[in-house]
Amino acid sequence: MNNNLNLQGAVDLGALNAQRKAQEAALAAQAENPTSAVSIDVTADNFEQDVLMQSQIVPVILDFWADWCEPCKQLSPILEKLAREDAGQWVLAKVNVDVEQDIAAAFQIQSIPSLFAMIGGQPVPLPPGAHPEHQMRSIIDAVLAKAKEVGLPGRGQTISQADAVVEEVEEPLDPGLMKAQSAIDEGNWDEAISAYKELLQERPTDSLARIGLLNVELFKRLDEVDFDAALANAQSSVEAQLLAADCEFMLNEWANAFSRLISVVRDSSGADRDLAKARLLELFEIAGPHDAAVIKARVDLTSALF
Repeated sequence: MNNNLNLQGAVDLGALNAQRKAQEAALAAQAENPTSAVSIDVTADNFEQDVLMQSQIVPVILDFWADWCEPCKQLSPILEKLAREDAGQWVLAKVNVDVEQDIAAAFQIQSIPSLFAMIGGQPVPLPPGAHPEHQMRSIIDAVLAKAKEVGLPGRGQTISQADAVVEEVEEPLDPGLMKAQSAIDEGNWDEAISAYKELLQERPTDSLARIGLLNVELFKRLDEVDFDAALANAQSSVEAQLLAADCEFMLNEWANAFSRLISVVRDSSGADRDLAKARLLELFEIAGPHDAAVIKARVDLTSALF
């Protein structure tokens, strides 16, 4: 193990809880912000905030239309209906090509209606034209599946839940978390992993237990590892690349770790590709969805997958 790192007690459950509460507060603020609407009108002024940044959390479907376009008038109500039904899983962003000509030119729009999905900042062209509702439903389901594959965090809760006041009183850790923390303090990774898995069986949506589990699994992978040797031998195999990425992540070189794993995803196939992608998404979860390195890496991962 690298002598500069002391992993015992490195998982601070209080800090993790504070991090999760901060994310909840951010989601609550987002719910009060107009960008949380299921449908927005896009302009050059709000494109970055309401399309690019929003697409780091949920997919954004861009609908290029105009007042004179009859097929657009057929498609728009369908998109609006589906957006309402999906209640924030994605955002409908409407672009009037006569008004926002620069945006239309940037997407090289030749005919309307035209549709694009923005996933992690990456534009993905969708089948053009006015589709009936059942076909549009299938297209959007495919977009949502791709967003999940890439690892977009989603809003994580309904708007009504996000509006709830976050309780400020610090609650004591429950016995399961205390058991996991005690095992971590002793450096007993297997016991800590077992404790977290028991918690997740009881409460599958417990984000604190999930992040704790991912941290401890990372620590176990790196126990007794010589970081310098692991980084020097990184090119020898896919497994060695994954180990090197773990080392870089633990050294707070997150951008390097993400870039390494994305290269494996891009250059490999089958089980190796799936393993690298799964490891990358785990590290995304540990880092949190709003970290700048995570946001950039999601864009790069989307590009590598398409």
